[in-house]
Amino acid sequence: MYIDRQIESRILKIKDMFKVLLVTGPRQSGKTTTLKHLFEGDYNYVTLDDITDLEIAKNDPKLFFLNHPLPLIIDEVQLAPNLFSEIKRIVDEIEEYGQIILTGSQTFHLMQNITETLAGRVAILEFSGLSFREISGDQYSGPFIPNDDFLNSSRSSRNNIDLWETIHKGSMPELYKKGDIDWKTYYASYVRTYIERDVRSLLNVKNLDLFSRFIVSLAARTGQLVNYTNISNEVGVDVKTIQSWVKVLEASGIIAVISPFSNNALNRIVQAPMIYFLDTGLVSYLLKWYTKDTLQNGALSGAILETYAVSEIIKSFKNNGFLDIPISFYRDKDMKEIDLIVNDNGVLYPIEIKKTMNPNSSMAKNFKILHKALGFQIFNEMILCLVNKKIILKDYLVAYPIEKI
Repeated sequence: MYIDRQIESRILKIKDMFKVLLVTGPRQSGKTTTLKHLFEGDYNYVTLDDITDLEIAKNDPKLFFLNHPLPLIIDEVQLAPNLFSEIKRIVDEIEEYGQIILTGSQTFHLMQNITETLAGRVAILEFSGLSFREISGDQYSGPFIPNDDFLNSSRSSRNNIDLWETIHKGSMPELYKKGDIDWKTYYASYVRTYIERDVRSLLNVKNLDLFSRFIVSLAARTGQLVNYTNISNEVGVDVKTIQSWVKVLEASGIIAVISPFSNNALNRIVQAPMIYFLDTGLVSYLLKWYTKDTLQNGALSGAILETYAVSEIIKSFKNNGFLDIPISFYRDKDMKEIDLIVNDNGVLYPIEIKKTMNPNSSMAKNFKILHKALGFQIFNEMILCLVNKKIILKDYLVAYPIEKI
């Protein structure tokens, strides 16, 4: 069963504006399935997971394109960086746009090769796992900017979707196909494939067990400020190694690293970033929450709900072609905090994310801090929580359902 993806319209539009389109994103998030769905019969297709095609791509790029004429989709292009110079030569000789579509699941080195070789010729879109909008059939496709248009938008979706079941299940399309797929076996294979293939190719990790310990340690810290020293002590490797491993997870689309909001008028701000996993099913597997109930009732359920909300917000921006996601957070040394801040061209939307069905205006007490920020306006304030409909708490403060992100 194919699930329509909200990034489809963006792919179709951008494809015709550039000579080359690169679609990046984590493994098994649906990049190839979506491109085949959109372009089957119109484009030739080749994957560099095929050993024969990979060897030709590496050793004789001209021969590779003789065997695979345009228009062409090339899957896992990061495996053959030698192709980029030949792609540049080909697209410089043709007038047509959108003749080559590339996919890549490792952006660690891929982006450098692309920007150096194909600057001005390539558009980049970032793919994500399924959003709740896509799973539930919600047709609203705009980015999560809580302005009046967003808050007053008409939304329709299937009402029989269990939020916590979805949070536990995760966002990988394979888990939503018809037929039973064992959740635990799926994620065990996913983690093993990711670590054994991507980590080995990106990093000189001599002890993969250490990396496995690291990713579990990081999962336990989703929705928290990053303390590289603490993770280093727990895993048993130095801080620089931990920092490099975090960058690999970020480049692979496994986590998002969110920077703190800063402004010259605000001082005593904590400078450490926040880390969020982008798939809550993966977090549940890594931390051995094997049922929805153990997740929902566990000590970290609030952090997991926050992780889910942030990941959904990030997906809404990526599905609209944003590469730089305009979100941040606020923490200061007086322990005052704001979970999330959406910045829409200088208009700030402060957001608290709460595991509650009974929100109140006191939950927004720290929002007033942002009024001191120079050069910004503050508009609608929001409590994202477990209410089933929008509730106005006071002027410009609304409680909003997490299911409607």
